[in-house]
Order: sequence, then structure tokens, then C-alpha cells
Amino acid sequence: MGVIVQKYGGSSLSDISKLENVANRIVHLKDEGFNVVVVVSAMGDSTDRLMELAKSITNSPDSRELDALLATGEMVSCTLLAIILKKLGYDAISLSGYQVGIHTDEVHGNARINLVDQERVRKELSSGRIVVIAGFQGITDGLDTTTLGRGGSDTTAVALSAVLKADRCEVYTDVDGIYTADPRVVPNARKILEIGYEDM
Repeated sequence: MGVIVQKYGGSSLSDISKLENVANRIVHLKDEGFNVVVVVSAMGDSTDRLMELAKSITNSPDSRELDALLATGEMVSCTLLAIILKKLGYDAISLSGYQVGIHTDEVHGNARINLVDQERVRKELSSGRIVVIAGFQGITDGLDTTTLGRGGSDTTAVALSAVLKADRCEVYTDVDGIYTADPRVVPNARKILEIGYEDM
């Protein structure tokens, strides 16, 4: 049975109704006979809200504590999605970056993945579960939580796809194409109508 990794961004998970829509897409894939690994971002703009909370205390929150705080956003999405999947009658499990074994360096706020331990994910897949993973986060050798920076959930999905030798990695986003930069960050980013494989 092949492995499909799917990644869903925050706008796709911004409320329970959208989480239910995502769950229906996931179970359709499971019903087709695939092993499914799902990587999720935090719901909606919850990462921004968590950052605002920290900055309401100080303009320069401690980077270790900030990573521990921001990583909770993905855990909310992850666990709620697993609850919905179970309600639909599918065996699912939510896992943090720590539980998966996403080992990173110690650069808080912009960590790089050093190693992904595939043992836990493979064990859960072999028991028939849909595995829902909190993206954007990892753990240092000293067991501190780290975050992977902008696009960190995409990074998580691609890294998992590589180690699991997934048949496909599907990244779902609310951006309607390829741009010269992230249009939510760079207002004058241009949509690229045609691009070659090498440039991509």
C-alpha cells in the first residue's frame, strides 16, 4: 500500500467546518487504499495571535519560550483533526514533532531539520492509522522544542515524504498559483503564468 503525504495550511483549517472538509478529503484517500500522513499548520491566524500575546508582554520574548508557545498552534489543529477522523470511524493518531522524531539544530525560530526518525510513523501506518502530524516544529538533542520558520509545515511535509519514500506529497494552499514571492507578505508579488522545471 502506497504512502501519500498531505499538507494543509492554516486557512484550510480555520474553523471546525473547514477541518471537517479536510477530514472528508483525507478519508476519501484512505478509502482508496492509501496509507495517509497529514501535516497541518496552525488554525487560521492563530500563530499571529500567539505572537501578539507574547509581544504584549515584551517586544523581545525569549526565543526558546516563543518556540514552545508557537508550536502549540499546530497541536490544536492536529488533535482536532484526529478527533474528527475518529468521529467519522477512522483510526487516527495525532503526533507532535517530538513524538515523530523530527530532530533539528538549536536555532530557535528558524531551525533546520537534521534527521527525521521514521520508526513511529511507520509503526502507526502499519497498524492502519491515519497519522496527523503537527508541522512547523521539531526538537533539539536537548529536548527543547524548535520551530522551522516561515513555510515550516511545508518543510515538514517534504522531509517526511522523503524519508517515507511517499508516492506523492500534496500541499494544499489558498494561493492560486506560483508567485515571485509570498503574496501575503510581499504586496507586489507577481503571479508566474509559466515556469520550467529547472526554474521551479
